[in-house]
Amino acid sequence: MLYKSSHTLRFRLKRGLAVALLIALVPAESLLAATASELFDDGNRLFRDDLYWAALLRYREASDAGMDTPLLNYNTGVAHYRARQHARARTALEKSAGYAPLRPISHYNLGLNAYSMGNTEQALDWFRKARDQQQRRDISRLARRAIRELQGEIDAARTVTVVAAREEERELTELDVRIRVGAGMDSNVFRSPSDPYVDLSVVGQPLITPVVSSGFYVPVSVSAKYQVNSLENEGFFGVYRMGGRFYQDKNLTNGNEYLQEIGFGSEYRKKNEEDDRETRIFSAFKIAQHHESYYDPDNGVERDIGGVSIADRLSYLRYGPEFWMRKRIGAITLGARAKGQLWNYDEVDVVPEYDHEYWNVGVTVQYRFTSTSLLRVGAEYYTRRFGDRPAFERDGTQPLGNPTIRYDYIEYTLEARQRITNGLWFSVGYTQTEREDKYLDYNTYMRDGYNAAFHLQLGERFDLEASGTYNIYDNEGAFAFNEPLAGRKILETTIGRVIATWKMTRSLDLIAEYSLREVASNDSRIQYDRNQIMIAVRWAP
Repeated sequence: MLYKSSHTLRFRLKRGLAVALLIALVPAESLLAATASELFDDGNRLFRDDLYWAALLRYREASDAGMDTPLLNYNTGVAHYRARQHARARTALEKSAGYAPLRPISHYNLGLNAYSMGNTEQALDWFRKARDQQQRRDISRLARRAIRELQGEIDAARTVTVVAAREEERELTELDVRIRVGAGMDSNVFRSPSDPYVDLSVVGQPLITPVVSSGFYVPVSVSAKYQVNSLENEGFFGVYRMGGRFYQDKNLTNGNEYLQEIGFGSEYRKKNEEDDRETRIFSAFKIAQHHESYYDPDNGVERDIGGVSIADRLSYLRYGPEFWMRKRIGAITLGARAKGQLWNYDEVDVVPEYDHEYWNVGVTVQYRFTSTSLLRVGAEYYTRRFGDRPAFERDGTQPLGNPTIRYDYIEYTLEARQRITNGLWFSVGYTQTEREDKYLDYNTYMRDGYNAAFHLQLGERFDLEASGTYNIYDNEGAFAFNEPLAGRKILETTIGRVIATWKMTRSLDLIAEYSLREVASNDSRIQYDRNQIMIAVRWAP
């Protein structure tokens, strides 16, 4: 039985919750035949009077009269549950769970029903689904409470009359491993210009005919996070991640690129559902190794100077701390973040290195107008301070005696997001970034960025995401080819991505992804189009 005579489990289904849902959704049936609606209404009346068998009779008559709706299945399931017909309750509630608006409460009631049948593990599975959904906070809260109580029953050291102080179910240790591997096709491995151009940066201004190379690659990503929840609201973790792209043609291996990162830190999270508050704090120290070849985009060949290779010029080791926090108070969420890093590039003796310091601080404010719409604004400052690269003169040259480069950035963002249904939302945003070249303003620019995103979830297995960004740069001092005779540099970028995910099993996902990047500029050396298509399998136990 679900309820014991000696005590009452805290996750008992509240009658008021069920009845409120029954009443609130009745108008949705107004398009049905009057007889079926009247029978349905009468069944609801009998249910409220605790006459469950009589209510079931009316629901059956409503079905025979032509009504076939998720709400009828839900009410029938709850009535069977109250009448202790648990097998029939499960069948009806599983049907109503197929309808997104009723899915959270159906999963919760399926958990109650499974427990009443003596299947504790199955009940936990249903409660976890109800806990993890984002549609109904009240149901999520009840599910978390139910999980705590059930786990207390399993653990003899706890009794069902003791309420855990923690707000969420927390294991002492958690291990999260994710592996993704697949196959992809790249239309422009070396980001080569598609048309011949005159290289104004070289003495004699030769005509260059780029070679656009395409080929297959293997995308790989691995992440592992081990967390120890030694404190009530705080956990300490270690994390490793690796992501890379590896080309199969030996003539394309200069396009290989990968990054490895390890980190350790702590996460703090405390929620108070009663007054709708939440605090989250994250801090970590991370070390990352990045490998990328410095090649000529016109042909993909490693760059050299006087016969000395500088192919490793773009590979680096970076490390430093990072921190972010988020405080939600009702409809308002405040956020702050900070990061400091040292970027140590591989030594290349014949040219200045890219070694630099990177510092970043930012704040965000988010306001949720309704349960389906929000507005987020943010401001950010970051700086890159190079240790070896000389700054640019106004004519585009870099004399070795010049001060080193320092770029300061100020960025403002604005984003609006709207949810249409439980599985459909979209967002639009604008970002303005100002970069200041602290020496003579040669590389100072203003960038306007426009972005949009779309997400669609169909059932519990299929997700579709799409996003796009368009950036236009207003360069105040830079010249195309760094040559004054070429005129001011013009630069526009367009980035798009579509990702489709199909959940094959609980641990395996099939992912298809398409991405494009277009760079338009009067500096023909950096102008290119690139398309990538990938299909992969992700394993996340």
